[in-house]
Formats: sequence, C-alpha cells, structure tokens
Amino acid sequence: MPEDTPAAGRDRLRELLDAVLDEDNRTLTEMAGDAFASPWHFARQVSRGAGEAPVALRRRVVLERAAWQLREGRSVTDVAFAAGYESVEGFSRAFSRAYGCSPGQAGTAPGRDAHWLPAPNGIHFHPPASLWVTGRPGQRGGDEVTALLVHHDLEDTRALLEIAKGCPEAEYRRVRVPGQQVLPWDGPEESLAAVLEHQVWTTEVWLAAVEGADHPARGRDDPAALLARHDAAAPRWLAFVREVSRRGAWGDRLVDALCDPPESFVLGSVVAHVLTYGAHRRQLARHWFRAAGLDVDAGDPIDWLSRRTS
Repeated sequence: MPEDTPAAGRDRLRELLDAVLDEDNRTLTEMAGDAFASPWHFARQVSRGAGEAPVALRRRVVLERAAWQLREGRSVTDVAFAAGYESVEGFSRAFSRAYGCSPGQAGTAPGRDAHWLPAPNGIHFHPPASLWVTGRPGQRGGDEVTALLVHHDLEDTRALLEIAKGCPEAEYRRVRVPGQQVLPWDGPEESLAAVLEHQVWTTEVWLAAVEGADHPARGRDDPAALLARHDAAAPRWLAFVREVSRRGAWGDRLVDALCDPPESFVLGSVVAHVLTYGAHRRQLARHWFRAAGLDVDAGDPIDWLSRRTS
C-alpha cells in the first residue's frame, strides 16, 4: 500500500496531527518517525490534509498555547522553555512576530479564541491541552428548536432538583435497579441521588471542555448542593449553545488531547449527546420519584413553554 494511503477505518489526518503536536516531536524527522512515514511523505500528507506545513502548524499551535499560559499568569521564562525554545530571547522574537507585541505585553482578555492566530485550517490550541477545529459556518435553520430544547432541559432539571429537596433521604438514596447504567463509562446510576448527580455532572464536564477550564472537581450530591452546582453551570451552558447558534458553528470540532487516544467531538453532536441522555435521566428520575410517592409532572416541553408564555 502506498505510504500516503490510509488503511480502512483509520483517521489518518488525526494520526498525523498527533505526531505533529506530540511533546516529544520537535523536528520534522521526529514527527515523521512517530507516524511511520518518511519526512517527505509526512510533510506532503500534513500539508495536503491541513493546508499548513507540519513545522509551521506545530510552531503556531505552540505559540497559541504560550499566549494562553502567559494570560494565565505563567512567567515568560517558564513558557519559553515549555514551548521548546532554547532561549527566552528566541521565544520573545517568535512571539513578537506572531502577535505584534512582546510576551510581557500579552493581553489578559478572556475568551475561547483570545489567543488564536490566523490559521488556514481552523486548527487552534484549546486549553488546557486540547485542540479546537473550526468548521465552515452552517445554515441557521432549526437552531431555535435546539436552543429551546437546551433551555427546557436545564429548567426541567432544576424543577426535579427542587422536588428532590422534599424527598426523604432513604428514598433519595435507595438502590432501585442494581447495576443500572445510563452510559457504561459513567458508572452505576442505581438511585435518584446518582441519576440527578450524573445529570448535573454531565453539564459541568462538557462546560469545562468547551470553556477550556480544568476538569471540575465533583461536589456533594445532596439536593441542595446539586441545585447550587446546577445554577452555577446552567446559564453558562445555555449561553454557550446560543453563541454556537449565533455563529452557525455546529460543525466546529473540539479535539480532547487528554483522552487516550485523543478524541474529536463535533459541537453539534456534543449538544445532541447532552440532550439525549439528559432526557433519559430526567424521565428515569420521574419514574423513581413516583415510586417514592412524590407527585411529579410529565416533563413535557409543550406544557413547560405554555407555562412560560401564559
């Protein structure tokens, strides 16, 4: 098989980007060796697939990471050596050429893209150790339905947490279906406490991913604590979805380099994932609330919207 022909079922471009951005690969030869290709074929494949030569791509993404680290308060010296430069002076020259200011003058403006440099391929550093791949702006049709579903999911979750505050502790923590799992990697969800905690935790985790924040610490799971956690995350998640809708950026990709191997997520599919399993967990919680003797509505978005607009 030719060296630049991918095997069936493999994402060859992803493998090439992994080789480009691996911390241990500083030269074209090292990158190519990690991808089991000759330097010539490796450079040809990356340039054809990403529209940017591998060394230039790595240099730009590393500088974007450096700009973010400086914004977070790291010292110029630490950032320079973490970026692979042999001297602070060499790093400062490269940074100044790219950003038009010295590292010491780097701004502190917040935002997902405040540290981005112009890119022919939409591939950018996304903190703390991921990539963001912008897609082509899509058509706007139907976005208002998505925003409505997200808004309903968040408000309905809050309503269920309010009900949980009146649930006896024994009923709240009772194991109702031993071994019950909504998703295999999330672990058991055998009680109301577990289902509602996972509902809140899912929003917190994805919000940290899209905001470029550290992996969140898992808080308490009593109803009052869950309500506080939900109220802290819900407005930011809704604002994120509305911003994606405004930009028509449903095709943007988040490459999570913390996964092993790294995983790529399309933003539209992330929102669909949260909505799908959120709806399942909310209806499961309703079923178990009824079994515990508590009154709970059907969770119908038609009724929810009617109440909001009446």
